[in-house]
Amino acid sequence: HEIIGAVTEVGTNVADFKVGDIAGVGCLVGACHTCESCESDLENYCPQPILTYNSVVPNGTITYGGYSDHIVVPRRYAVRVPEGLLLAAAAPLLCAGITVYSPMKHYGMTEPGRHLGVVGLGGLGHVAVKIGKAFGLKVTVISTSPAKEKEAIQGLGADAFLVSRDPEKMK
Repeated sequence: HEIIGAVTEVGTNVADFKVGDIAGVGCLVGACHTCESCESDLENYCPQPILTYNSVVPNGTITYGGYSDHIVVPRRYAVRVPEGLLLAAAAPLLCAGITVYSPMKHYGMTEPGRHLGVVGLGGLGHVAVKIGKAFGLKVTVISTSPAKEKEAIQGLGADAFLVSRDPEKMK
């Protein structure tokens, strides 16, 4: 459902994208813009979102996300993909990346020196550790699997690792 592709047309009111730029689009392409969430720039909490996939846009068409050949997106919902960033590396940031970044931002976990606990080291856990370290946070991974400690500490840069099945470690 998240999309990365080349810009093929630019609206007359868009000044910061040009044809040929690479843009990314997350799971939203619209919202009501009248509710409390929208008025607080938190469209991801809007009760009437327009998703990139399986939503009906104001003109009555259905969105098909990344399965579309082309998609028209309001500027507000497009992000520039930096030159040199592999598209395959950028795409997961529009889903897993925002899934962990949004609550981190909401709860102030973007300020260096804070302590982030990451429960589970699956796909989202990997991204949470990397984003947390990029913000300068102390990161502790909590997992049921002791086998993931080396990956968490050495591979991803976590500061600490706890095995949740170990009652002593969880004190």
